[in-house]
Amino acid sequence: MTTKSTTAAVEEKMIVGIDLGTSRSAISASNGKRKWTESYVGWPRDFIARKVVGESILFGEKAIAHRLSLDLYRPLENGVIKEGTARDEEAVKELIHHLINLVRTKKDDAKIRAVVGVPAESFKVNKVAIKKAVAEFAESLLVVSEPFAVAYGVNALDNAMVIDVGAGTVDFCIMHGTVPAEEDQRTILTAGDYIDQQLFNFLKERYPHSDFNLNMVRRFKEEHSFVGEPGKAVKVKIPVAGKPTIHDITDEMKRACESILPGIVESAMELIAKFDPEYQGTIRENIILSGGGSGIMGLAEHIEQVLGEYGPASVRTVEDALFSGADGALALALDMPEDYWTSI
Repeated sequence: MTTKSTTAAVEEKMIVGIDLGTSRSAISASNGKRKWTESYVGWPRDFIARKVVGESILFGEKAIAHRLSLDLYRPLENGVIKEGTARDEEAVKELIHHLINLVRTKKDDAKIRAVVGVPAESFKVNKVAIKKAVAEFAESLLVVSEPFAVAYGVNALDNAMVIDVGAGTVDFCIMHGTVPAEEDQRTILTAGDYIDQQLFNFLKERYPHSDFNLNMVRRFKEEHSFVGEPGKAVKVKIPVAGKPTIHDITDEMKRACESILPGIVESAMELIAKFDPEYQGTIRENIILSGGGSGIMGLAEHIEQVLGEYGPASVRTVEDALFSGADGALALALDMPEDYWTSI
């Protein structure tokens, strides 16, 4: 039996939901704060670099901006915490610590409770690594799949499918009124990073004398991505022999973005086909698109059109793609019964 004093102690704890992503990571806290950062961690290469950057460790955009002075790490490759090097594991730990510090106040000095969302099929691999990473900062932890966290946050808990389009992975999860099982979820690796690499290759082929890098290409995608027919021509400035020059990249952007469509559609159809046939139609009409890639213009409409060939279909996009995973993880944490928490 839970006493009043025990309940009060639980309520006083700081509770957070974390969406640990390949490209961006976000946190929502019970104190009302929400923050996010690019999933980059960097350490100065030498004492000159330390003097230049003025800090012993940098995160997010600041780390990217000073990348020439840093040993730069993006520790979540394909949504899975890299193993084998101490620095990658340390980078994950520091990234989580940084997120917690972004929302912590002086009143939140005690250890926290955290629900952390990770890609669906990397759950088992990441669970142990995340537990190790948050041991210093959290007293209890629950690791869930990112699409499950999103589903919980938007209250799509019964006869619904979440498709979470991230940088490293696209994750699928069918909800049917219970905690999803392994067979209800799926992960594919043709996601945002795959688009970036395809776009980079297409541009190198068309504009071999232009000077650009993968980071620039990623920004082009984030600003102009689309599938289907473009609203207007996609034109960007890329240096040629040091001179900023306008390049039309409409066709290359279309090809790169549409390269992920077959995997998404095929995986969604297979997952629905394996579900109880009585409810397959209901699932098709209740599909939620989330993650950074959900902002690709025309993506929701394309998925809806293709699935609509098998019966009525409806695909909607979450209102806040950046925080939908973290907000859902926090909502889950606040509702979580005591016996579901894992002590660290």
